[in-house]
Amino acid sequence: MSALYRLAAVETKLFFREPMSVFFTLGIPPLLLVILGVIPSFREPVANLADSRVIDVYTPIIVALSIALFAFTGLPQQFATYREKGVLRRMRITPVKPRILLGAQLLMCALLSTVTMLAVLAIARVAFDVALPEQLPGFLGAYLLSALAMLAIGLLVAAWAPSGKGAGAIGTVLLFPSMFFAGLWIPRASMNDVLRTISDLTPLGAAVQSLQDTTTGQLPQLLHLTVLLAWTVLAAGLAARYFRWE
Repeated sequence: MSALYRLAAVETKLFFREPMSVFFTLGIPPLLLVILGVIPSFREPVANLADSRVIDVYTPIIVALSIALFAFTGLPQQFATYREKGVLRRMRITPVKPRILLGAQLLMCALLSTVTMLAVLAIARVAFDVALPEQLPGFLGAYLLSALAMLAIGLLVAAWAPSGKGAGAIGTVLLFPSMFFAGLWIPRASMNDVLRTISDLTPLGAAVQSLQDTTTGQLPQLLHLTVLLAWTVLAAGLAARYFRWE
């Protein structure tokens, strides 16, 4: 087993030692899905949602949320804390370089968010009869690009944050407006043109629409893929430019 995978396993064990972090990042998405699903009116077709059910519309939103919780809160806070405590500086004198720790954190976030995504889809299907994605390759591609975009933003937050607490605060500030434009409070189909246009340009809004399109059997729209790719390149480039190991 390479150093990357060993370190990812260690980081995963450390993650599961923090009950609140585990609940917030792994437990919130399935719990939110169940809460929405048990509301009787959310299991009935709605005219202004093209006769879709509210629970059908919200499932891709919650899938995208499962990525955002890791990317906007867990990842930047952990890395900023490591830098603040000198962990990254001390690792420079070991065979395991700080970039391996970076890769291990990204791998852990990607794998755990994928597990959460699978759990959300399974619960939605079994408990609430939500259809599985009809365009599976497109869904997986959109999910991967969404994860890259949001994890890149998380690294940018970690690069700029002065401390672990500061990273957590910045990530939370980014998370709530992102969830709004993703349609968590107002489904994108119910937004006016201005809000929907803004949503199209946000990483979480583009991610949700791509996941919703592929769930109904369509290919992701070029606009949303371009937005996700642009956020990935921009955020990753800035993170690489400004990231501080100590």
